Amino acid sequence: MDRIQHKFVDVGGMKLHVAQIGTGENVVLFLHGFPEIWYSWRHQMIALADAGFRAISFDHRGYGLSDTPPQPDKTGWSHILNDILALLDALALPKVFLVGKDFGARPAYLFSILHPERVLGVITLGAPYAPLRLSAYYGLLPEGFYISRWQEPGRAEADFGRFDAKTVVRNIYILFSRSELPIANENQEIMDLVEPDTPLPAWFTEEDLNTYGTLYQKSGFRTALQFPYRSLGEVLNLPDHVVKVPAFLIVGGKDYALKFPGIEELTKGNKAKEFVPNLEVSFIPEGTHFVQEQFPEQVNQLILGFLSKHT
Repeated sequence: MDRIQHKFVDVGGMKLHVAQIGTGENVVLFLHGFPEIWYSWRHQMIALADAGFRAISFDHRGYGLSDTPPQPDKTGWSHILNDILALLDALALPKVFLVGKDFGARPAYLFSILHPERVLGVITLGAPYAPLRLSAYYGLLPEGFYISRWQEPGRAEADFGRFDAKTVVRNIYILFSRSELPIANENQEIMDLVEPDTPLPAWFTEEDLNTYGTLYQKSGFRTALQFPYRSLGEVLNLPDHVVKVPAFLIVGGKDYALKFPGIEELTKGNKAKEFVPNLEVSFIPEGTHFVQEQFPEQVNQLILGFLSKHT
């Protein structure tokens, strides 16, 4: 971890916290999900650097050590796409591979559609390409579904506000490591789905939790609740809806997200290649939602295998 270097990069007057390692000509840019930060890619960054790649990860705006945007309640997908472009320009990177996890997968796909000349390939973990607005997939789930709750202004803030940032991250890591959809009863909050004495997943240490907790203590959850959860209905003007660059989807076989309506068809069915014709898919049978942290060696081998075919 001491080999990973950190800096702040200005993107349109806002500073993003960037972590990077390696000096190879081929560059891989990682996009994290929630409740993750740059640190969630630590295993992949080191493995790729050792294999001759330059690996870069950053905290999305309003996350971790990156600046909070001037209007956090208006942050959306278009802002993240602009941040990626500005970051590539600031670092003088003409072309990169994009690796996205959870909500980080969507901007990876969308950026490849908007700027195909800047993308060598896309790798996503746990999240297939969804050509429709994400709200169309989640709207069929019950009111107590965690995304539905977090979309409701003030509800998650009150729920999270009962705990410190470390406990919130702890509870979400435990919840999202299960194979069941996180759904609360009518008179129950999402944080109450985890008992205080529930142990962390075996692959997630107290040191890891402390790292996350410290960074979320700095950033809070205001921007994180807006983006992605309260931006799911945002409409983007795309030239088309087909991902034309080479793409690779890695899925944990026990990821709860496979139970979202329509997601299995986009992962295993005909629709997957209808919208991503150059798609490869690989399953890690025992993997959960945090497969890159749970089974880093397997994920690293899969990523390196894909990169080697397209460099």
